[in-house]
Amino acid sequence: MFLSFHGYMNYLLWMAPALLLAMWAQWKVRGTYAAAAEVPSRLSGAAAARHILDSAGLQNVEIEPIAGQLTDHYDPHAKVLRLSEGVFGSRSAAAVGIAAHEAGHALQDAQRYAPLVIRNIAVPAANFGSGIGMLLLFIGAGMLMQGIPAGQPLIWLGIGGFACVAAFQLINLPVEFDASNRAKQLLVAHGIVGNQEMTYVNSVLNAAAWTYVAATLQSVLTVLYYVMQFTGGSRDE
Repeated sequence: MFLSFHGYMNYLLWMAPALLLAMWAQWKVRGTYAAAAEVPSRLSGAAAARHILDSAGLQNVEIEPIAGQLTDHYDPHAKVLRLSEGVFGSRSAAAVGIAAHEAGHALQDAQRYAPLVIRNIAVPAANFGSGIGMLLLFIGAGMLMQGIPAGQPLIWLGIGGFACVAAFQLINLPVEFDASNRAKQLLVAHGIVGNQEMTYVNSVLNAAAWTYVAATLQSVLTVLYYVMQFTGGSRDE
């Protein structure tokens, strides 16, 4: 069973492709971000995002600074675009690229972009699944090891929780890719960056895309691993 040390090692081996990809993606993001942060831009991240939003008629969307590094996000409920300290006031290719990506999410929201609508609906299920999935698996597995059949439904509920997370990640991929594509097009269309800066913007956004791919792969592999464990496909007795 996965509760054993042998089972834990098998889990790590099974997840190795996703973990290695995630490590590489994070390294790539840090490297490309650091390089792009040294390339000057005529606008700050906040100013670039404001220009993009206003040009799309989204004057109602506020832009706020938020603490931390790479904590940038768009809040569709509050209609607020929050930019991290290194992006909000920074005049660099990295800052405008990330700010434009988040502005792309605001445009998706305003246009009712279908994958974003579905993703927003799926957020509660994904949050619940990530919080309760492992707990149900451990409780269910422990009950089965003590010969209590009622543990089986708990295990499948736990796997269902992880499946919700995997489904959310799969839905999230087109949302993030589309936001990056919008950012690249808008930065050029509005003349915010030139060809040289655009090379660095592309590097940052493309590297960030790999983090979403890694998270999706990890979620899918997690579901497959536990399904195999509890359907007899891989046993660690």
